[in-house]
Amino acid sequence: MRDTCMLGPWLRRFLVDYIVTERRLARNTQKSYRDTFTLLLPFISAKVRKPADRLDVEDIAPTHVLRFLAHLEENRGCSVQTRNQRLTAIRSFARFVASRDPARLAWCAQIRAITTKKAAPQPITWMTRNEMEALLAVPDHRTPRGRAEYALLLFLYNTGARVSEATRLQVSDLQIGRHGDNHALVTLCGKGDKIRQCPLWPRTENALGELIQRRANGDPVFLSRHRKRYTRFGVYRLVERCAARVPTLAARSITPHVIRHTSACHLLRAGVDLNTISAWLGHVSLETTNIYAEIDLEIKAKAMALCDAAASGPDRPWKE
Repeated sequence: MRDTCMLGPWLRRFLVDYIVTERRLARNTQKSYRDTFTLLLPFISAKVRKPADRLDVEDIAPTHVLRFLAHLEENRGCSVQTRNQRLTAIRSFARFVASRDPARLAWCAQIRAITTKKAAPQPITWMTRNEMEALLAVPDHRTPRGRAEYALLLFLYNTGARVSEATRLQVSDLQIGRHGDNHALVTLCGKGDKIRQCPLWPRTENALGELIQRRANGDPVFLSRHRKRYTRFGVYRLVERCAARVPTLAARSITPHVIRHTSACHLLRAGVDLNTISAWLGHVSLETTNIYAEIDLEIKAKAMALCDAAASGPDRPWKE
């Protein structure tokens, strides 16, 4: 009877079996769920004054969950989106437990009654072409380390790849050095294990070709200075460090996802249609890609306003 009350066995089944085998959630989602409980267990343990390995299922009480969510925002500085992601993981665990132990239905209903917060849409940040080129110019091309960093930044810009897609990239995913009219290609595995191919620019092909010399097909393409596969945090640090050395970017928050937005905006402004951009970036829905169209409309509206102001004359006076 005690085993059915203990949190540990339930949590193990949830994290090791349920979300991996039954639900087959994306790897990043699995990591997010694990991270949630990595943060939650010490918090609950301190509140109920029990070691984490002796916690019961119902020690995850609604009041403790609400305090945990407040702790994420107020003490850890997490965004509303992150707060909602953590809540989603906890609610999913409650539903899992209740589906296998009906005695926990009332507890599950209380956990699932905790609502998500409405969050204002995050503004899309992107860089101009000159700013992107300035970012690419930061790594020292005279050193192997600098050339490797340049190749990674250029790859993110060329493909609009997510960080997880770049860090998982293997040599076998590249089709470079092809002859004739065959463009260089890269195969990316995106959200939900969705596979897509992106063409590579000649300069991206050259940079990657130098990078993967004497490597086997199963080797990672991007290696850190420790000669290990880049982590997502390593890529974030690289982008932030390079952005800090560009005067026009130093005061802004530049992340790998900003490079992804930049790639999409530049494609749109070059006349590429939304369906192609959606396929290029691996969007699940075209609605996601429409965000970039709205950004472009704002730019056009501002340009038209400037043109309208510049066309002042006897019949079109300046407006205060």
